[in-house]
Amino acid sequence: MKNLYKPENRPMDWFDELFGFRREFDEIFNRIASRRPWTAEFPEFKRTFSMTPAVESYVDKDAKKYVCKVTLPGVEAKDVEVNAQNNLLTIRAERKITREKKEVEYYETEIAYGVFERTVPLPEGVLAEKLNAEYSNGVLEITAPVAAVALPRRIEIKPSVPLTKQIAA
Repeated sequence: MKNLYKPENRPMDWFDELFGFRREFDEIFNRIASRRPWTAEFPEFKRTFSMTPAVESYVDKDAKKYVCKVTLPGVEAKDVEVNAQNNLLTIRAERKITREKKEVEYYETEIAYGVFERTVPLPEGVLAEKLNAEYSNGVLEITAPVAAVALPRRIEIKPSVPLTKQIAA
């Protein structure tokens, strides 16, 4: 068995795996919390533990912009709210039950309904006052320009003048 404490043995995407594990753990917990025995005894319990959508955020250095994508299947655009304050991006949404109110016997209840809120830190240099949000096919895409000073720039390395030339001058 590999020793994962050594950097050379860690997978390259270990950080992504860690957050993937957290998302999967949240989904498992949501499934457990939304089972019928819980909802029958505590009808409000299910609303507390709703969905945890996947988020992908990055800075596109070529386009000089920040991009944050959030998957929100089954959520109407009118039920999504985006706020930015103190370099934090907050996404709040609600997935509503669309079926009629009638008594049914569930065999599976894995789709979470209710309100969720997720806060994502904005990277340094993102111009929060110019955030733009678009919603299409269950994916919320938030973009903003990034200040040029926050982007990496290549610094030219000049050869030094040999000491003999400096003395001659």
